[in-house]
Amino acid sequence: MYVWLRLARMIATAKSRGRYRMGEESRLTFRCLPTDIDSNFHLNNARYMMLADVGRIDIFHRAGLIALARRNRWAPMMGGLQSVYVREIRLWTKFDVVSTIETWEDTQVIGRHRFVLEDGRTAALVLTTAGVYDSRNRAFVKIDDIVAELGSDAQPRPPSAEERIFMDSHAGLRKLAKAQSL
Repeated sequence: MYVWLRLARMIATAKSRGRYRMGEESRLTFRCLPTDIDSNFHLNNARYMMLADVGRIDIFHRAGLIALARRNRWAPMMGGLQSVYVREIRLWTKFDVVSTIETWEDTQVIGRHRFVLEDGRTAALVLTTAGVYDSRNRAFVKIDDIVAELGSDAQPRPPSAEERIFMDSHAGLRKLAKAQSL
């Protein structure tokens, strides 16, 4: 089952998982298939990112962000990610992708995608930074405004030390990439 079938399954089962509320998690179960593996017969590093996308889209869909974005001509956009692999996910292994919105600051939201084996151990962790771009105003939307429009009164917590390091590293790498594209 390639990404499109996994995405279709996620959308088809979204109602049964209920509306996503800030502070909750998205938990999707997958199996490592032959189309997912590399030459070591374990989950290919690119598949982690693709499956994190499915978890993130699940949150966006169930929270109502996709519908809100379409109405306002907004585009959710990834800024960057960092991943760490601590255990392999071998061929045919069943695992969960547990996705959460951790916190936000101004126009940047931090997401976490934890790949969990059946015994509860973490196989990998992916941190993401993202924002929502308003094409009419040519600017990113403040996350507080989006949260309010979604009908939530959730407040962000201060970023953890690890999240702050990730955010700072992302900002530095982004600055480097922009400087090299001139």
